[in-house]
Amino acid sequence: MSSHLSQEAIDAFNADGAVLLPGAISPEWLGRVGAAIERDIVDPGPFFHGYAVDEGRFHGNLRLWENDPEFAAYCFDSPLPALAAELMEAEEVRILYDQLFVKEAATAAPTRWHNDQPYWPVRGSQVMSFWLALDDVTLDSGALEFVAGSHKWDRWFQPEPFGPGQTAYTDNVNYEKMIDIEAERQDHRIVSWEMQPGDVIAFHAMTVHGAGSNLRADRRRRGYTVRYIGEHATYQFEDGMAGPLEIDELENGQPYVSDRTPVVWPTA
Repeated sequence: MSSHLSQEAIDAFNADGAVLLPGAISPEWLGRVGAAIERDIVDPGPFFHGYAVDEGRFHGNLRLWENDPEFAAYCFDSPLPALAAELMEAEEVRILYDQLFVKEAATAAPTRWHNDQPYWPVRGSQVMSFWLALDDVTLDSGALEFVAGSHKWDRWFQPEPFGPGQTAYTDNVNYEKMIDIEAERQDHRIVSWEMQPGDVIAFHAMTVHGAGSNLRADRRRRGYTVRYIGEHATYQFEDGMAGPLEIDELENGQPYVSDRTPVVWPTA
């Protein structure tokens, strides 16, 4: 499956670390993923990590494709693997994992500024995510914001919990405390997009990003994210990383090759 990305989109991804891909996902895929999300909300998979909030509900889960064939079909057979190959300039693409974020209407739960890769046991530049919108997304419903070019900073920010009641991450001596982006907004170029169902944001795993609360009383904000790696990615588990992503059979420095990270592109 070819990706048909424009050179403009590729250049924006490389320069800014994030790019909007309008209409990348078809209505058929949206229906299948949407139904799978509803199933997970009713009967969550084993890695459910809903966030405690004072108002509304914030449902989170990860590694969903391992337990639901519809999530797996999307991760493997949608246009995303081919898009990942082009954006990462990869000859082989593996799935790292997938993750679900559902901010129901009127959910006061901002997503603090962070970059993703410090949470994950993976090293290398071929690491990226696709964030799929299943609802109309605006700033007041929790649109993602990205610090353009921050994937080139080579700054690894200390992981922190995303909500009350979550277990704190172990401090990693190789990481630094997250800077105060809100206080420094004027010093950065921050990019964000309103989205329609089927739109996707592709972003590098080191790009600093965050999102606001869903302040809309009339609209959910369902976001489903798939993370991919290229053939040059290596495994590296350290203090302060997400426990559910540890792979016992891999040693630090080894190629990221595991049954948990199967090849999704090229397809047979």
